[in-house]
Amino acid sequence: MRTLATRRAKVHEISMNSSNDIEWRISSEKVNYPDALETMERRNAAVQSGEAKELIWLLEHPPLYTAGTSYDPAELLSEAFPVYDTGRGGRHTYHGPGQRVGYIILDLKRRQADVRGFVHALEDWVIAALAEFGVEARAVDGRVGIWCDTPDGQEAKIGAIGIRIRKWVTMHGFSVNIDPDLSHFGGIIPCGISEYPVTSLAQLGIAITLEQFDQALQKTADGFLKAIDRVQPAPM
Repeated sequence: MRTLATRRAKVHEISMNSSNDIEWRISSEKVNYPDALETMERRNAAVQSGEAKELIWLLEHPPLYTAGTSYDPAELLSEAFPVYDTGRGGRHTYHGPGQRVGYIILDLKRRQADVRGFVHALEDWVIAALAEFGVEARAVDGRVGIWCDTPDGQEAKIGAIGIRIRKWVTMHGFSVNIDPDLSHFGGIIPCGISEYPVTSLAQLGIAITLEQFDQALQKTADGFLKAIDRVQPAPM
């Protein structure tokens, strides 16, 4: 356990001082999933070829379900919303209004070519951002995602992690429940884990906006970038 429709969405871009010159993009309108996937695919290829900057993209989707490469069809309990194959790892998850999604397109060849290390750093970044609002979140060995305790002491999932790496350039990323309609998760078994509920900052009694959470992500991003940039010591 570690605690620590087809219209293009309008976006505004935030520049962030970084030695790696990463583009930050925050979409101000909901982005349809096929459009997001197409954008990630194109950007991944462009980063591989050196034709584009790396990208951290914060956005929100309309209600939908996504299926990772390990999904079990029996875990889709409802088709109330569109279901999309993603190519990322993992199983089913839900995306929708009130949830902050972060798509991370970074070139690990320029840092550490370490998949496990990247996933752990991504988890720790989300945990650090949640800590800005007093949430003691954690990653749990053997269970995918970001976890915390509800006011009644129930362990619950507040965030999801799912990535794909192509030629050492990452895609997909994380989602965090700010104030979504939690009943929409009832159409799936989230990430194949049925024993635990999902929760949100709103359910924890923390009322913030997506923009406030974006600010927390930006404030804590240096730790994430330093973690994946860290040079491993040479073998003795």
